Parts: sequence; structure tokens; C-alpha cells
Amino acid sequence: MRLYKMFSLTAALTFAAVGLIFGFFPDSPLIFFNTISGYFGLPQSPVEGSGFYLILAAAYMYLVTLLAYLMYRYPEQKIFPFLLAQGKLASSFISIFLFLRHQPYLIYLANFIIDGLIGIAALYLMKMKKAEQAVE
Repeated sequence: MRLYKMFSLTAALTFAAVGLIFGFFPDSPLIFFNTISGYFGLPQSPVEGSGFYLILAAAYMYLVTLLAYLMYRYPEQKIFPFLLAQGKLASSFISIFLFLRHQPYLIYLANFIIDGLIGIAALYLMKMKKAEQAVE
């Protein structure tokens, strides 16, 4: 339970910070990944951080922040880690799809890895918690 709560609180704080970066400094993540793309032999992505998709990105970060907070606050509820895993794994799969089919941008690859690991961690914590409850 301690690992679950620590993961949840850390995730909520991280998601909130990233959401604020997306909202107030939308070009920054793109610029950062563009500066290191060359080291991997990958093209730079266009730096277009504002507009309609920024609304969706900020709203998504709000939602995953809320889910992670609710995981922390109500660890007995199974739906919150399930929903967080679904959102993060969907983001991961879409990212690898775009990396392979659209352009091989480093930011797509990084999001595939990061969101994939977060989604897998949420599923693992669900399984761990389920096993813990079965023992009780």
C-alpha cells in the first residue's frame, strides 16, 4: 500500500507540473526534444505549442493528475488506476503509431516510453493491490 500511495502522489505532482508547463510554456517541451533529436539522428518536430491541441493536452494532464490524486486519496478504489492505465497506454500506443507512420520525432518516442511505463506501472499496482487484498 505504501508503494501505491507514493506512486500515486508522485504521479499527481508530476502530472500537475507537466500540465502547467504545457499550459504556460507550450513550446518548451518541443524545443527541449528538438535540441537533442540530432543526437539520435531524428528530425526536429515543428514547434507549434499553442492552439486547439494545447487545450486538449492541458485537459488531459488535468485528468491524469486528478486520477493519480484520487488513487492516492482513495487507494481502495480499483477504477482510478484502471482509468489512469487506459489513458497512459492509449497515449503510448498513439505515440508509437505516429512515430512509425507520421514522422520519427523524438518527442513521439519519448512519450511512447514514458506513458507506456506509467500505464504498465498503474496496471502492476492494480495487480499488486488485488493480490494484497486476496491475502487479507
